[in-house]
Order: sequence, then C-alpha cells, then structure tokens
Amino acid sequence: MENDNFFEKVYKVAKLIPYGRVTSYGAIAKYLGAAKSARMVGWAMNASHNMEEVPAHRVVNRKGLLTGKHHFDGTNLMQQLLESEGIKVVDYQIQDFQKVYWDPTIELL
Repeated sequence: MENDNFFEKVYKVAKLIPYGRVTSYGAIAKYLGAAKSARMVGWAMNASHNMEEVPAHRVVNRKGLLTGKHHFDGTNLMQQLLESEGIKVVDYQIQDFQKVYWDPTIELL
C-alpha cells in the first residue's frame, strides 16, 4: 500500500527529532518531497500511537499548537511529554517555538 510506505518515511524522520525539540507536520512533508501532504503526516502520527519508538508528541502544527493532543491517552499526555523534555507549553501552545523548532530540511542535509 502506498500510504504504508509514506507513513514509514514519516516515522523515520520523526525518530530523528532530537529530545527537547519539535517539528511540524508540514516540515516533515516538505522534507519528504510532498509539501502539500502535511495532513497525511498527521494521519501517520495518529497511526503511530501504538509504536513507542515514534515520538509523535514532538510533531505539532506550524504555529506550535498541540493539534494532535486529542490522539494521546489521558487529557494532557502530549503536553506532559513535551514538558518532561523541557519544552514550555501554555494553553496548548509551545512557548519559544522558534528556539525548539527542528527543521529536517536544514538539519538533515
């Protein structure tokens, strides 16, 4: 299935996001040469929740909002995981977003 292959590519990139950093759905899509596929990256992150090694909590929207939070068990798990890595979150918004933002198109040359 074509989606499975795309999802695997998304997971490979997500696994490279460093501890204490975040990226966006769109940045992963762009890195994979599918710039208009941010929503598919979101679907891949949602499908990854039974895979412990995929740090889906480190993937947020382009403004630093925890838009995937409702896909995590518990009410605040995504935020708690990010905060445990030293990322400050207020009202589901990452603070100092540009400081913790990791862009695979720059970092993975």
